[in-house]
Formats: sequence, structure tokens, C-alpha cells
Amino acid sequence: MSDIFCRDCNMLTEVVFDHSAGDTICSECGLVLESRSVNETSEWRSFADESNGNDPNRVGGPVNPLLADGGLSTIISGPSNGASSNALPSSVGRWQCRASKPDRHLLNIVSAIAIMADRLGLVTTIKDRANEIYKKVEDQRPLRGRNQDAVVAACLYIACRQENKPRTVKEICSAVSGASKKEIGRAKEFIWKHLEVEIGQEIGTIHAGDYLRRFCSNLGMKNLEVKAAQETVQKSEDLVIRRSPISVAAAVIYIITQLSDDKRTFKDISLATRVAEGTIKNSYKDLYPHLPRLIPNWFAKEEDVKNLCN
Repeated sequence: MSDIFCRDCNMLTEVVFDHSAGDTICSECGLVLESRSVNETSEWRSFADESNGNDPNRVGGPVNPLLADGGLSTIISGPSNGASSNALPSSVGRWQCRASKPDRHLLNIVSAIAIMADRLGLVTTIKDRANEIYKKVEDQRPLRGRNQDAVVAACLYIACRQENKPRTVKEICSAVSGASKKEIGRAKEFIWKHLEVEIGQEIGTIHAGDYLRRFCSNLGMKNLEVKAAQETVQKSEDLVIRRSPISVAAAVIYIITQLSDDKRTFKDISLATRVAEGTIKNSYKDLYPHLPRLIPNWFAKEEDVKNLCN
């Protein structure tokens, strides 16, 4: 019982809930304050058949726009008690099996994308975008005979680019067991070729800053070091350096660590960024002449910058 205002008693009174009728009754005057109220608590009625016992499922799966029927199709189940009198006709069973094969294949792809995305720590929006890309490619051109792992990895790579959360091909490759870096690259070119109109307008240019924070996090760098690296990378975009954004980000991280108390080697940077040591060294040499105007003044003195080894 609880206290509710009764208009006849003109005061707060204790009420009694009649769950069978759905009525709320005043305990003082007997007035029905509310009728046919909805019980919002959990209900534990079992909708399972007698053979399967208790089944907590009450609804089907959510709507899936990738499936032909939205994932709302009905599957006629056969008898579970082994009785042959109520068995489904063979024609119905064949039709039902044949109709579910395309959706079954797509569901397997969705599951594979989800597994790879979880390994890379990607958010749900990137998973959904990768699912859409695969569905568009499959609708335009069948993907039979192609390495499905490579195609799925390529869809994830493009989805990351579209959501402005790019990952390197090496990072994508690390989450795939059945495809090489070259196969993923070929699959990526294949998808770009057939979805150039839709994808080309949505993919922007990759910048070194897109990878920087994640690389710094892998190295456990301090906030001030990360801020200095971000400012350095932003200034470096005005330079004409023919290096990939990934290698520039790795070189900047190396420079900032050399100017801090926690110095890192080329090997440490290479392990965190998956960029070869030689590539980091070459990018460092290209940036070295411009360091006095790239490194923030509040982070390092000009003398310390000049003392860096070339």
C-alpha cells in the first residue's frame, strides 16, 4: 500500500491495489481512484511450447535493414517431439531453406565484421557503415570467388575513413587471420571501383593528426606531450613533405619523446605505430630542418631543439 490523494476524503490516504481488476481503491472510503491501470512490472508468463520448457523470449530480433525482409520473416518450425504426423511437407521445408540462404550468408558477414571491429575497438557506427558498404557492393556485383575475409577487412577500412576514425591497413590486417595486406589492398580497390560515386564524396583526406592521439595512447604519453605533438603535426601540414601521414605522425612522436624526460627509441615508436624503423628515420630527417618553427616554444627551448641529432 502507498499514500495517494483521495478527492472524496480530500487528503492523502492509503490505497489498495486490486491487481486482478487493475483498480486502485481508497482504503478509507472505498472510492476507485484509478481503474484498469497497466501493470508495468515484469511478467513471467512463459510462451514456450510444452516440449521446450521455459523460454524467456517474447519477441523476435530487431529490424535489420540489410536483410531482404528486414529480418521480420517467419520460420515454420517442425515438430520437436519426433511425431511424423505433424511434420512439415518436404516442399515447404525446401522452400524455407532456399529462401533463408542469402540472409544466412549476409548474417555470417555481419558477424565477421562485428568480430573484427571488436578486435580493433571500433564503435557501433563504424560496424553499421561497414555492413552497408558490403551490402551495396554485393547488390551491384556478386563477390563469389573473392576472399571474404579480405572484403570484410576492406569494408571496415573504408568505413573507418568515412567516419573520420581511420585505421592503417596494417592495423586492419592484424585483426584478420585469413587475408594478407596485399589481398586487403586489392579488395579495397575493388570496392572503390564499384562504389566510386557513393564512397568518393564521403572519404576525406587522411591527416597525420587522425592517427596521432591513438599512437600516443599506445605509448602511454603524458597530456602535455600529446598536446605538443598535436601542435607540431598541425604546423607540419603547411610543409611540402612527401611522406605518408602515418610516417609523419610516427616521426613527430619520436621528436617529442626526445625532447621530454621519457625518451623513446625508434623501435618503441615502430612497435606502437606499426611503421618501419627506417621509414620513421627518413621522415625524421625530412622534418629536422623545420623543427625550430614546428616545436611549440612552451614545450622545449630552442637550444634543446638544435641539440637533437640529425
